Amino acid sequence: MKEITKSAALIAAASGIVFGVVTPLSASAADTTSPPKWGRCAGGGLDPRQQCATLRVPLDHDHPDGRKIDLAVSRIPAEKPSARRGTLLLIPGGPGGSSLDDPSGKGQKLPQDVRDTYDLVGFAPRGNAPSATGSCGLERRDLALTASRPWPAADGSVAANMATARRMANACARNGGELLRHISTVDNARDIDSIRAALGERKLSAWGVSYGTYVGAVYAQLFPQHTDRVVLDSNDNPDPVNPERAWLRAAEVGVEDNFPEFAKWASRPGNPYRLAHTAAEVRTLFLRLAARLDREPIPWPGANPEELDGNVLRQSMLNSLYDPDDYPALAQLVLAAQKGTALPAPQSPPDSVMQNMTAVGAATICNDAAWPRSAAVYEKGVAKSRAAYPLTAGMPRNAMLCAAWPWQPKRAPVRITDQGPSDVVLVQNERDVATPLSGALRLREALGRRAVMVTVDSTGHDAYLENGNACGDAAVSRFLATGERPRRDLYCR
Repeated sequence: MKEITKSAALIAAASGIVFGVVTPLSASAADTTSPPKWGRCAGGGLDPRQQCATLRVPLDHDHPDGRKIDLAVSRIPAEKPSARRGTLLLIPGGPGGSSLDDPSGKGQKLPQDVRDTYDLVGFAPRGNAPSATGSCGLERRDLALTASRPWPAADGSVAANMATARRMANACARNGGELLRHISTVDNARDIDSIRAALGERKLSAWGVSYGTYVGAVYAQLFPQHTDRVVLDSNDNPDPVNPERAWLRAAEVGVEDNFPEFAKWASRPGNPYRLAHTAAEVRTLFLRLAARLDREPIPWPGANPEELDGNVLRQSMLNSLYDPDDYPALAQLVLAAQKGTALPAPQSPPDSVMQNMTAVGAATICNDAAWPRSAAVYEKGVAKSRAAYPLTAGMPRNAMLCAAWPWQPKRAPVRITDQGPSDVVLVQNERDVATPLSGALRLREALGRRAVMVTVDSTGHDAYLENGNACGDAAVSRFLATGERPRRDLYCR
């Protein structure tokens, strides 16, 4: 999950919905989208070359002549017009993330020959401000990540989680309006084709990250005739029954893949934040501390929630494993908690931003596929998970607000297949807590001959130009700039 900002990493969802193969869609409706009228972008800190526009797209793509909603897009034109190939769409993670500022941000990390070749285009997916904006009007306590991605009680009970799910889902039904019923991965993919058509492009290249890899894969499945060069970075399992619940469950493995790296770092001699003498001792220390905080939480004024209990510590651990640069923050939190104190409250986005991100994340994962409604299903999964994966304490198989979501999915999830052009490169870190290698291999298998996979011997979320290595970066950059893919799957040590 989730580029999702880490605090917005809403990942989850599987149940018994029957899937079917979705056939490629015609672009005739999308091709009626009016060209964008580019102008100045709102806000500061952007590259002065970045331009912004608003497109009008159908609220319900099944009824293209009905109500329209706004979709905010941005671009920085190709830096060498004579070498321009087309558009590289930056597909954000999440659900709940935006790439509207990415042409000025991560897009500027791209090699010069890629920036020469493509217009870099970002967008705020439907529901995300400043596009048509969704909100559930949640209570502040429900804006905490431990509410939207809840952890079981210390004894493994999910009763409180089911009550939270009902409270949050009722708020979404009461306050979310019609928009929340039309936020899903398929809606995002069809919006992308509207962007393509509005830009006048016959084909679209894309760089999707985290949840954006699933959006990109669904787009390539629905509109294979409109894809050019597709990079999917930090890849989600395209489970054909309930993808998001499969992603949440993958956190069990993701934490086990990554915690040893933190433990080695936290036991290294000379580390000013050293927690123990050996990696094994770090793990034992963490588990004991979390159990102690389950029994005796520490007040944490200004935080949400305002106490540091075992589950808040576990969630902080999960957040910190996204990027090795965040290891010191986790170690400092552990050291403070051992002394019975808490650090200053962590900074969080404004409540209005959290309302927006939480609503979009919830709508996407709940509208994509149906979740079990029975507490017994979650109790059984939580018990198995707690026994096998103590670091995650049952959270990856727990109930989210989708267990009480007021609307049924409009369609089954798209089944990703090997039918389509061979124009996809997957890039994947070997140790990624949010999108583990195990899930990425499922996407690689589903795409078959359409894809090659670059596996990177590295730790952290976001591989290309972020937490990967020079070998992986070079392979992806070469593909974007020239179209040359590795001849076969590549391992970058």
